[in-house]
Amino acid sequence: MTDRAAAGASPRPIDCGVKGLCPRCGARALFAGVLRFTDRCPSCGLDIAGFNVGDGPAALLVLAWGAIIVALAIVVELSLSPPWWLHALLWGPLTTVGVIWSLRIAKGWLLAAEFRNAAREGRIVS
Repeated sequence: MTDRAAAGASPRPIDCGVKGLCPRCGARALFAGVLRFTDRCPSCGLDIAGFNVGDGPAALLVLAWGAIIVALAIVVELSLSPPWWLHALLWGPLTTVGVIWSLRIAKGWLLAAEFRNAAREGRIVS
């Protein structure tokens, strides 16, 4: 375990997203791939697969990056008037890279917030 876990302090949610830290112990074990979470933290055993981040971060980031890219494309078009193929080569990859880069941060942040607030799926007690 890390020193943070021994002290009983969990990392901030933004640190979990940016650095890929486990929300319980602070080990760099949150992600198994670029955007895929690990099933379980190897340091403290937290069941990461039990959290449901869903598509919320992806939808929000596509809308946010879409607005940013459209604004930039309008500025570039009005100031430089480049050919249409330059727009196609520039904005598609820039949007993809921006969304994927920020999606890792947003997913880690949301998972850590769910852990910190003990959020679980709603259940109807009958």
